[in-house]
Amino acid sequence: MAEIQGGGDSQGKGGKKRAKKQSTRVDMTPLVDLAFLLLTFFVLTSTFSKPKVLRMIFPEKIEDNTNIKKPEVRDAVTILVSGDDRIFYYTGQISNATVITEIDYTKEGLRKLLKEKNFQLLTELKKLQVKLNETDEKDTAAVNKIDREVKKLQKESKLVVLVKNDDKATYKNIIDVMDEFMITQVAKYFVTDDGFNAIEKKLVAQIPPKK
Repeated sequence: MAEIQGGGDSQGKGGKKRAKKQSTRVDMTPLVDLAFLLLTFFVLTSTFSKPKVLRMIFPEKIEDNTNIKKPEVRDAVTILVSGDDRIFYYTGQISNATVITEIDYTKEGLRKLLKEKNFQLLTELKKLQVKLNETDEKDTAAVNKIDREVKKLQKESKLVVLVKNDDKATYKNIIDVMDEFMITQVAKYFVTDDGFNAIEKKLVAQIPPKK
């Protein structure tokens, strides 16, 4: 049992006798128990940091069957990721007359494009963010209501972005694109595993590299 004991000398300076002090005994066991109880309490009530993961959405795999027609992509933006940090985009269905534009990974490139395409959703989300900042964080009902409104706007977003890459693209290129999606609040994006089709390869090959 943990304890502290103290005692006094009966002999003072110069050989003078002093009154004998009684020994002091403090039982430290309850304090040790209290420390363990507090430690257990904080461990059980604390929130452990969650691992940060990158959310990637892949479209449903459609078997190669001539009787199954793939859904048409009308207003979607298709991003083509290639080697040497080259990145292209086009809108709508691909054809020989489609205009493919080369951009880059800077703020004035891919980010500017996504902000322009996602302008409506970004505007509404900014309004909700202002509303959230003005709401007392203890008012959980109001906070949850705003959270539901955010999810509803993301679900109703009309912007759809498809990401394709060829065999020259790197993981860094794909992650950079995903980061821009997070920054610009793109709610609906899909990474395909089919690569460039024949028309996309032909049109990309016709665009000379930037100097």
